[in-house]
Amino acid sequence: MAERVEFAKMNGLGNKILVVDMRGRADMVTPQAAIALNADPATQFDQIMAIHDPKASGTFAWIDILNSDGSKAQACGNGTRCVVQALSAETGRKVFTFQTVAGILNAEEHEDGTISVDMGKPVFEWNRIPLSEEFFDTSRIELQIGPIDAPVLHSPAVMSMGNPHAIFWVDRDPMDFDLERFGPLLENHPMFPEKANITLAQVTSDASLRTRTWERGAGLTLACGSAACAAAVSAARTGRTGRVVTIDVASAPTRQPLVIDWRADDHVVMTGPAEWEWSGMVDPVSGTFERDAEADAGIGVQVR
Repeated sequence: MAERVEFAKMNGLGNKILVVDMRGRADMVTPQAAIALNADPATQFDQIMAIHDPKASGTFAWIDILNSDGSKAQACGNGTRCVVQALSAETGRKVFTFQTVAGILNAEEHEDGTISVDMGKPVFEWNRIPLSEEFFDTSRIELQIGPIDAPVLHSPAVMSMGNPHAIFWVDRDPMDFDLERFGPLLENHPMFPEKANITLAQVTSDASLRTRTWERGAGLTLACGSAACAAAVSAARTGRTGRVVTIDVASAPTRQPLVIDWRADDHVVMTGPAEWEWSGMVDPVSGTFERDAEADAGIGVQVR
């Protein structure tokens, strides 16, 4: 059994996150540990955000991201906000720069407790998303679910926000659709050689969207930050909204929105909340864990 490390159960708009402190260690959280943690109702999660010592100068930490099926994720905006809240509580810092496999992420905690994450620039080229077929215009590709003459979902906008996304536009509440049925089919569609996050998006005004997401490697999720960014960028790109959009995440347990700003420099900045739930110790190899006694007593113990 490996030496246990500290971790925190957190969420970003309901997106279930485990923040694991791997600093000072050379090993990684294993896929087996991720699968074991997800199998326990107490630690069921969408993403693990494992904080490692920095690899690049000028960064505070390297973040390794795992999905609930043990696979790697390139980006997780809601999870990054959770990391910022935990590290801010530990250090008193408000501004952080992280490195992930998707690149450098800059983040800041504001006085009101909300956290902004610069998610970088969107990618539209078909071979970089990636897609298995060439499309000159990825704002609308040929893909549908349902009968040819009356598809249930069709013509998504596709892009990458560090991970692949397909945005299907719907004309009513995304909760009205059986995403639990369609999500796995679309995530694993041959069009997406690295699979994809599948989002249903409804335009509710020229500055707001309502979304629901099936997350690659995690399934039906209460919220997905990178998907919210992809939906906002796709809406602006197709003339449905402006470049600053409020996202109402349909399945989120709270009605607090995300604000997405696709800035003039092409960077996408997401601002929203993060919430600490409880903390404990975990074996990063096996996934066995125990909660802190203080956590059971309702005392907020932060990572490290």
